Amino acid sequence: MASLAAMTAAYATVPDRSRGRLHAEPDSGMRSPFQRDRDRIVHSSAFRKLQYKTQVFIYHEGDYYRTRLTHTLEVAQIARTICRSLGLDEDLGEAVALAHDLGHTPFGHAGEDALHAAMAGHGGFHHNDQTLRILTALEQRYAGFDGLNLTWETLEGVVKHNGPLLPLPPGGGLPATIDAFRATWDLDLASQPGPEAQVAALADDIAYTNHDIDDAVRAGLLDLDALRGLPLVGPVLAEVEALHPGLPRRRLIHETVRRVIDQMVTDLLAESRRRLAASAPDSVEAIRAAPVPAIAFSDGVAADLAVVRSFMFREVYRHYLVNRETSKARRVVRDLFDLFTAEPNTLPTDWRRQAEAGAAAGLPRLVADYIAGMTDRYALLEHQRLFALDRPV
Repeated sequence: MASLAAMTAAYATVPDRSRGRLHAEPDSGMRSPFQRDRDRIVHSSAFRKLQYKTQVFIYHEGDYYRTRLTHTLEVAQIARTICRSLGLDEDLGEAVALAHDLGHTPFGHAGEDALHAAMAGHGGFHHNDQTLRILTALEQRYAGFDGLNLTWETLEGVVKHNGPLLPLPPGGGLPATIDAFRATWDLDLASQPGPEAQVAALADDIAYTNHDIDDAVRAGLLDLDALRGLPLVGPVLAEVEALHPGLPRRRLIHETVRRVIDQMVTDLLAESRRRLAASAPDSVEAIRAAPVPAIAFSDGVAADLAVVRSFMFREVYRHYLVNRETSKARRVVRDLFDLFTAEPNTLPTDWRRQAEAGAAAGLPRLVADYIAGMTDRYALLEHQRLFALDRPV
């Protein structure tokens, strides 16, 4: 049987040619620079907190549903498979995948929306920008520097994994941390991301689309019949039912989801190989300089995926039961923000001292950092401590 591992491609990111770290460090004799990045991300406090941060369903609704942590691990697994198949650097693809959601607030996008609204006039709040803050400043573990001191390639991949950030759209602006950081270290925001980062972005799309369907069916928000007319999902569901008549519902949805994931990965590999063969890039810099991404779905699957996303937005992400939880989550985040900015003496000691010393980024950003770093359960507990009169502080 032929090996599934591909030879390293000419357009792959090569660890030995890394642009290095902002703060110089000696090389490791056991790990490549990108392996060290991956390990630092896994050992960070922000990564551990993903265990209790919402993906779609708030963590206390049930232990079965995916959290930011389990979602992140699923993205990393898919990214490694794709990178291996295309001859890319698996460790870099995995590092970007593991870091891509570190900046998310508690309560998923509801928390982010609330914090963004609260930060209007103070630079707003964007989870990708917050990820860079975590990786370069807020993680304070090492003696010689703030942040994790990751390689240029990992930071570039995290910041740009969804594509170039420049030129700006009319009326748009760069998020505050990304804008400030480029004066310290230019991440080449106008170019395409490296191929491993492109892989991580699409692995994210594959993972969350399919696993949100899985969770929604198991939560009772979606009936299997609702999936039958959907592109991508419906034909696979029919195929599984024909192959396995009478299959129990739990096995049926799992078998369907895993086959859809396989089809999407297979399509992505075929389309990416077609693009790479047509453009024949001879280096990672040729990938960055290209006018369009090298890693992509075919037009047909991309169109089908857009239909599935629209369906999920309408039927799941805006389901009234989800709306009730997200409404509560927004209130919790806004209440905490308003209290802490009005009364910074109620912040925990370390954060209060920073506020009293005059936080470099200002009090609103300091409060946003504190709230964004909370898990779902800690945010709920803080809210109870501060707003429930019969609860001890």
